[in-house]
Amino acid sequence: MTNPKIAIIISSTRATRFADKPTQWFYNIAKTRTDLDFEVVDLRDFPLPFFDEVASNAWAPTQNEVGVRWQQKLAEFDGYVFITAEYNHAPTGVLKNALDYAYPEWNKKPAAFVGYGSVGAARAIEQLRQIAVELQMAPIRSGVHIMGADFFGAWQQGAALEDMAHIQPSVQALIEELAWWTKALKTAREATPVGA
Repeated sequence: MTNPKIAIIISSTRATRFADKPTQWFYNIAKTRTDLDFEVVDLRDFPLPFFDEVASNAWAPTQNEVGVRWQQKLAEFDGYVFITAEYNHAPTGVLKNALDYAYPEWNKKPAAFVGYGSVGAARAIEQLRQIAVELQMAPIRSGVHIMGADFFGAWQQGAALEDMAHIQPSVQALIEELAWWTKALKTAREATPVGA
């Protein structure tokens, strides 16, 4: 039996983004699991225009080629970890747009969040949880928040996230919950007749 697949989605596309550092740090921890397979998915590789389809792909096929490619990529996964910044108390615009470009691909799969910034992207993550529920995802309780001195130390002074032992318990809690929900929802999806 193949392992469930989890996408680690980088939610910033800015040239000067910080996102690569927490993404690599989280991926290095996550890939040690033997029961889940992780893959980094970068929104830079999917330059989606602002959503301008006739409707969500829940109701009408997407016409934009990048949008279709994005949906096909998402469909490969059984769960998602979003590495997210916080812009003006909210998620990045590119992430919200990417979320809007798919619907059935997200359904009945878990969503987990690793946030960074002065408050660890806590406000952005709260909004993302609400969006995830509307997309019929199951946002898990545990999150990782790289905040305050940890964030500024890693961003401006080159401190290594690997050396911040106090963050590790939240990473492990997130991965454990994600594993449970991924397996439970995958089992339920596979037991449900198509179209039910």
